[in-house]
Amino acid sequence: MGITSNDAAPRAVLLRFLFLLCIGCKCLASEVEATQTATLAVDASPQLARKIPDTLFGIFFEEINHAGAGGIWAELVSNRGFEAGGLHTPSNIDPWSIIGDDSSVFVETDRTSCFSRNIVALRMEVLCDNCPTGGVGVYNPGFWGMNIEEGKVYNLVMFVKSPETTDLTVSLTSSNGLQNLASATVTVSGESNWIKVEQKLVAKGTNRTSRLQITTNKKGVVWFDQVSLMPEDTYKGHGFRTELISMILDLKPRFLRFPGGCFVEGGWLRNAFRWRESIGPWEERPGHFGDVWHYWTDDGLGYYEFLQLAEDLGTEPIWVFNNGVSHNDEVDTVAIAPFVKDVLDSIEFARGSANSTWGSVRAAMGHPEPFPVKYVAIGNEDCGKKFYRGNYLKFYNAIRQAYPDIQMISNCDGSSTPLDHPADLYDFHVYNDSKTLFNMKSTFDRTSRSGPKAFVSEYAVWRGDAGRGSLLASLAEAAFLTGLEKNSDIVSMASYAPLFVNDNDQTLVHAAFHSLHCFLLCSCRPNIVVRGEAT
Repeated sequence: MGITSNDAAPRAVLLRFLFLLCIGCKCLASEVEATQTATLAVDASPQLARKIPDTLFGIFFEEINHAGAGGIWAELVSNRGFEAGGLHTPSNIDPWSIIGDDSSVFVETDRTSCFSRNIVALRMEVLCDNCPTGGVGVYNPGFWGMNIEEGKVYNLVMFVKSPETTDLTVSLTSSNGLQNLASATVTVSGESNWIKVEQKLVAKGTNRTSRLQITTNKKGVVWFDQVSLMPEDTYKGHGFRTELISMILDLKPRFLRFPGGCFVEGGWLRNAFRWRESIGPWEERPGHFGDVWHYWTDDGLGYYEFLQLAEDLGTEPIWVFNNGVSHNDEVDTVAIAPFVKDVLDSIEFARGSANSTWGSVRAAMGHPEPFPVKYVAIGNEDCGKKFYRGNYLKFYNAIRQAYPDIQMISNCDGSSTPLDHPADLYDFHVYNDSKTLFNMKSTFDRTSRSGPKAFVSEYAVWRGDAGRGSLLASLAEAAFLTGLEKNSDIVSMASYAPLFVNDNDQTLVHAAFHSLHCFLLCSCRPNIVVRGEAT
């Protein structure tokens, strides 16, 4: 068939396209051939090698975003001692609420507790002669709901007193009280003394937003204090949620830095973490308000438990202590001696023999063998504060004299200029956008190879680039880590922050991608970002 004028133009276009396609294929083939014959030279000379230290990768835990209270610490009751309102009475008992109405039950706090360090207790007066079916009382929803699972055993402990013999029903129910998951009746003998009640509750159903309730049908007055509910199957029986600790173990961390962070400093010194108040029997610990992250902790997860966790994980414990500096107030160096003595006591608690003053306290808690504390950080992000350097030297000299082997970490950055004070390591923190952190992969390339080593104890992509996790943030953090590995002769340790985030308290959330950032609510599912339903 011949070509008409109407066919000529399309045919010409087709021929040109095929011609260009052939040229393109030849170019592509040429490029492929060139790529195949490219040579990559790698210089693996021993003199250029830098051994990566065993301690390089670890974890940093801070009580932030309810990572501990309502997180890895398995206590299900929030404000278990009614202390969250402080010593003020009547105080705020949130999240406790009443079952019934104002005509049937009245609750308030008073100072009748049998514990000298946490004297606030809850007084409940039952007003009804013929109480509603099921009784009246109080309930606690835990931290945004208790995750109760069928077949599991939960240990209830509470301290109670009543002037008359009273039967109390303790139950695990759904959030509206309609589904009963477990129930038991306990009898409180009528006497003026506090008694300790212990009861096992076996769940016959699963509900991830459950509550603990305590009810009665008898008119009268009952006092409660230190009401605790813990699952029986905590990790090694030490009070930590097994499924979350198993995720940390998968990271194979070589150190555990604890307990903060800004949590250590406090917005004000009166709210800083105090190790002495976080040891001993759990029911005697006063707890404190973490004013930086704005929530109460009962300090069931205390100094001893952190040391125990480090041991259970097979990691080096790194104790970060307050050096007399908070976000808003400081202790003058001339008055820092009591703080120094306090820290020496804390080290003796960890390392002292079972016959020493503070080692005996540790032994009484169930750990006669010392904990091998080899690292301490003198403060957190305090280098620019007025009294930091003076205070630092007081701590440094006292610890060096008492424990010559302990490695001390300064808050001052020595990556670009030498420190003006002695230190074994220095803290390096960075939170920035993806582009900046990516470009910081060469940060330690020009750092002096003499002097203290670097501890990159907090790093993350944050704000707009982070969200609930992004590939961009993950790549930037990975690039930054390659820079740390390349300079592993000067960078001894590195840890991401924060380790955990509760989905209901995202006060501070970073990239949450390359590391273990479990949005803590119930049973976390292993994934790049792990989310759950409810604690």
